[in-house]
Amino acid sequence: MKIIAPFIIWLAAVPAFNPRLVANEEQICVSEEEKKLYALIMEYRKSKKLKKIPLSAKLMKTAQTHARDLGDNYTWEPGAECNPHSWSDKGNWTSCCYTGDHKQAECMWIKPKEIADYDSRGYEIAYYDSRNGTAEEALKGWKKSPGHNSLIVNLGTWKDVEWKAIGIGFYKEYGVVWFGELEDDEKPKECK
Repeated sequence: MKIIAPFIIWLAAVPAFNPRLVANEEQICVSEEEKKLYALIMEYRKSKKLKKIPLSAKLMKTAQTHARDLGDNYTWEPGAECNPHSWSDKGNWTSCCYTGDHKQAECMWIKPKEIADYDSRGYEIAYYDSRNGTAEEALKGWKKSPGHNSLIVNLGTWKDVEWKAIGIGFYKEYGVVWFGELEDDEKPKECK
């Protein structure tokens, strides 16, 4: 049985930097599936006459770290108290249970700064597919979700926001994309 569940994170307030080691820097690279999702998102934005968003090494690190944490430590269940914007206590980061009432939102919102020293707000959309998700399925699901779609193509709450950085992570059944308003001069490498 295929289960797809898109999620979105709203405003992100980023407090002081808390250094952490996620993975070896050589591991922060763009995989084929991540590259494909990036191309699909940019093609979709272009069809809406929107600018291309540059890939960010810092948001890639945040996205890949969260996708790995979800894949290794989170069990997706419909209606679960902690949704996929939660972080486990299995890493060198602040853990939290992100609930639908957004009471633990601060814990999520600090992740780009906490994980990668990205000095601006971050916004996440997350995807789950029990068969190991693909770029096409992720974007297809997000397009059907008004909250996700509006973030991707700058509608509603996001209409006056200019995305200047994006990071993508795929691992096992999870895909996540982080959007940011601050440019990141550091670009990720392609995986070999």
